[in-house]
Amino acid sequence: MKQNVPVAEIMTKELITLTLSSSLYDAEKLFKKHKIRHIPIVEEDKLIGVLSYSDLLKISYADVLDDEDDFMDVSSVVYDMYSIRQVMAKVVVSALPTATVKEVTEILSKQSFHSIPIVDEDNMLRGIVTTTDLLKYFLKQYSQ
Repeated sequence: MKQNVPVAEIMTKELITLTLSSSLYDAEKLFKKHKIRHIPIVEEDKLIGVLSYSDLLKISYADVLDDEDDFMDVSSVVYDMYSIRQVMAKVVVSALPTATVKEVTEILSKQSFHSIPIVDEDNMLRGIVTTTDLLKYFLKQYSQ
C-alpha cells in the first residue's frame, strides 16, 4: 500500500455546496438528486459549516413517505421552521490538501461524522473526503 498519499489525490473536487441563504428544500433536493450525504456550507467559497443528510432527517419525516408529493407536504411545515444555519454543524473538522489519507482516516475513525472538508490555509473549500471515498481508495489498493 502506498504511504503518505495526500488526501488531495482522492478527494471529491466537484462540489455541491449551499449558502446560508439556501433553504432546507434546496438541501433536500440536492441530497436526493446527487445521492450524497454531506453538503458543505460556504460563504464566498469559505467553509462555514456542513449539513449532513442525517441532520435533515433529525428534524423531518424525510423518508417516512415514498411519494415525493406527500413528502413535500409533511416536510414543508418542518423546513419552514428552521434555517440552514440552525441545522448545520458549525464546528467543522477540516484538513489541508496536503494531509495524508492515513491522517484523515485516523480522524474519521475516532469521530461520529463521516466527511472531512478539505480547505486551504485561508479556509477556502477545495474538496471533501467521505468514508465512501476512503473505502473506494482502500479497495483500489487491494486490486493493484
